Amino acid sequence: MLAFIKNLQCIIISFIVLTVASCSQHSSEATPTNDVSSSSLDNAPSSSNASIEPISINAVLASQNIAGMVYIPASRRDVKIGDKINVILNYDFLIGEHEVTCGEYGITCEDANQPVADITLFDAILFANAKSKAERFDTVYTYSNAVFDAQGHCALLESLIFNSEKTGYRLPTEAEWIAAASIGWDAGNSWNSANAAGKPHQVCTLAKDNAGFCDFAGNVMEWVNDKFIPAKDTTLVNFIGGDKENAIDERILKGGSYTNDANSINLYTRGDVYSITSSTHVNYAGFRLALGKIPNPTTLGDAPVAPGIPTIFLVNADAIKAFTGTYATKLAFRNHVTHNLAYVDYSDIVLPLVEIADTLNVYHPEISPNGQWVAFSTIEEGISGKSSLYVRRLNPTGSDLVKLDFESAAIPRWTVNENGDTSIVFVTDAGNNEEDAEWYSKSTWAVPFANGKFGQPTELLKGAFHGGINENATLAVSGARKLRARIAEAGSVYDASARDTIWYNGEQACNASLAKDGTGHTAFLDFGGKTGREFAGEKYSTHQRILIADKSGNLIQTIKALQGYTFDHTEWASNGVNSNIVGTLTNMDGFHTHIVLVNVKDSTILPIVQGEDLWHPNLWISRAHKNIAPTDTTKATFVLDPDSAGAYIKTNGQISLYAIKWRYKLELLWKYKDSINTAIVGSSRALHGVIPSELGSNFKAVNFANSNNTLYCTKFFLDNYALPHIKNLKYIVVSLDLDRGFNTEQQSFFMTSRKDYRGLVYDENHNFWKDNGAPEELAQYTYESQGYGPCEPLRDALGYEQVTPDSGWKNPVVRDSMWMTKIPDAYYANFKLLTEILDETNKLGIKVIGVIFPQSPEYQKTGSFGYGGLQRSAAPALIQEIADLSKTYPNFILMDENNMGIHEYTDEMAYDFNHLAHLGAVHFSNKLNLLLNTLSK
Repeated sequence: MLAFIKNLQCIIISFIVLTVASCSQHSSEATPTNDVSSSSLDNAPSSSNASIEPISINAVLASQNIAGMVYIPASRRDVKIGDKINVILNYDFLIGEHEVTCGEYGITCEDANQPVADITLFDAILFANAKSKAERFDTVYTYSNAVFDAQGHCALLESLIFNSEKTGYRLPTEAEWIAAASIGWDAGNSWNSANAAGKPHQVCTLAKDNAGFCDFAGNVMEWVNDKFIPAKDTTLVNFIGGDKENAIDERILKGGSYTNDANSINLYTRGDVYSITSSTHVNYAGFRLALGKIPNPTTLGDAPVAPGIPTIFLVNADAIKAFTGTYATKLAFRNHVTHNLAYVDYSDIVLPLVEIADTLNVYHPEISPNGQWVAFSTIEEGISGKSSLYVRRLNPTGSDLVKLDFESAAIPRWTVNENGDTSIVFVTDAGNNEEDAEWYSKSTWAVPFANGKFGQPTELLKGAFHGGINENATLAVSGARKLRARIAEAGSVYDASARDTIWYNGEQACNASLAKDGTGHTAFLDFGGKTGREFAGEKYSTHQRILIADKSGNLIQTIKALQGYTFDHTEWASNGVNSNIVGTLTNMDGFHTHIVLVNVKDSTILPIVQGEDLWHPNLWISRAHKNIAPTDTTKATFVLDPDSAGAYIKTNGQISLYAIKWRYKLELLWKYKDSINTAIVGSSRALHGVIPSELGSNFKAVNFANSNNTLYCTKFFLDNYALPHIKNLKYIVVSLDLDRGFNTEQQSFFMTSRKDYRGLVYDENHNFWKDNGAPEELAQYTYESQGYGPCEPLRDALGYEQVTPDSGWKNPVVRDSMWMTKIPDAYYANFKLLTEILDETNKLGIKVIGVIFPQSPEYQKTGSFGYGGLQRSAAPALIQEIADLSKTYPNFILMDENNMGIHEYTDEMAYDFNHLAHLGAVHFSNKLNLLLNTLSK
């Protein structure tokens, strides 16, 4: 997120003593803030304002006869994207006659004239910029920093901006690609699964079309420039894609490849079977280049963001973790422009900034001890009057909203009682406390909160102690004009012996907040009074310094705001062990433009969010967990590395859904390893097809299956994670996807990608914890590592991912029905893997149930067994060969739920042509339960 730091943030961060990030550019490209003109993505005109008359702005390029580029003259061209977006192109441009080759790209391949592949979109962008420089064109793309993965692929271009008004090499837009490809489109004249022998071929070895293009269909799929946006019913002129990344930065591939059946290659497909992001690289995807400006570009986005919502993160989650010690950190605050509650969960890799838009006026939000709820009131500190207190879930919809039935309740603060119950402390009035009589007419109360409901409120103290009560109830504070305290020398503040006092020599103070870390420290702001000036040794203005007092009210520390700003809304942020402060910075115009973290140990200040006017930040930090010192003297004392333990996804913002799902699967493994007796493994068919909760109480099951998984990956998981650590494992359920040839080792996540994830590397470097067992706190470290909101349901569902029917079994798709003839070794390599799994589990007394999941019955009308191919005529013998393994391995049972397409799974039970939906999963899980019960007897 550092990519969003602009000139103002550079000035601010330069004042931070502890430098967390640098504003210097790491690229030879110009900085985005200086390069983007009024025709950039953020300022693209609407289609209603764009001319549809032909515009020749690139004709001069055509006259230069640039090698390898085909000129598309200016004319009105209507292009269809998906089935809804109609695009009008009214300008001329140039586009490559063929895909960029390995020789042009500068890497060694089997043949220098075959298309380069296995590159990311970012790799293609870097090549386009380099080619522009070499040929003295403008560079079209600007960025601030390039991040490369362990394989040398560019995995991230921070602050990436596409400057469509510049003349240089670039990726074609999807509309340009379709416009050029449609001129002579012929999917039959392509390198595809029927003729390519499973590999790319030299470009232009098949006949060119009548415009002079090669290989738009087949050979390798091709990156285009657009950010993916779902198709909508609209007409746009000179469309260049979505106006922002979606949650996973999804992108678009066009054209099909040597892996696809010719009948499945068409102009309008927008991607692969699985989601494609900017950092994806696969061996069947490359690119071709375009050249030329795009006049008056238009974009398409989702509903507009609410006015005033902050859009700039000044630091990323790693910086937050460095400050708090954990990714399990959440920030809630009031958007003072919209009056709504906003929050960000730093444990989510995407860092979605959520604003819960409704009619409630939110002040002083505070997140519950478990991080799941947020309480807030409808009036702010220093203002008298009736206030309502609400609690709602901290989720994008703010669900389960409840209101306290109380005449007036303000400034809520969560507390955990000695018996473990959770309560909310609040005051009856948030007004100032200057006058004794008026202040004592107000009071402090507590109300239990459990299971989404309030209990019965109880009065605690006379006087509105909205600065809080400490964890052992020996101190209560209030700050709004005066800094008041109630101190218990013995007993608690609730006893008659407790005394009331006024600190800070009675001078004006506000924003009092009491730390709950055992120190009894109080942070507050003042108005540049005498006491504060004498302690600081200099004059300062109102709220220019945070002041900290000890449990007796003596000043012990002061922290000065960044130059040009003052503090406001300061609050302690504690994880129960140590505390820091969160607050806002106010500019000279009175707007709270930054939320900052303040390190009380060294007085450094870290701006974390910038917006128009941000109020009342509250930072929730998961309670700290001590590192492990095993009591078993046979084991060496070991301390986990908090930066690596359980960190199973990347933290640079780039998302692999496969890796994210494995992160949750491993969390479930470490959490339930001592109670699991049934493990479900395999591909997305098992992921969506087996429901652990449907298997009955006798079977403690977790679904460890994953999207695009392979038998290689399954065996790796079993060998290194499941079998060594699940001590009571009795049953393994594994999907047998023989129509996909069981897939190859090169398609295995653990085989090809584990070096990119430091948590997996950490596990491997410690022999996957096989020697002394997994450290006790590894489960908690994994739980607190970054995750991804849409995958959070995997926790409660024990790894099962529910999908609802799309259009039932629908029309079947066939990728390559002839692979068994062409690459039989892949199948038998997987068959051998299966026998190795059975051999090992047989020795351990573990029963293995192999499942052939149902696919569309319509495959009976084709020559293919299923989606991944395999001739129907070859399938029965292979299935029998697998079933016969039970003769050698008595622990093996085959469940053939497909039965060559003759099965009991109806359309409403299907998600698509080769996956079950939830109803189908229920049906199958009930059948599996019957089998397991039989086996258990």
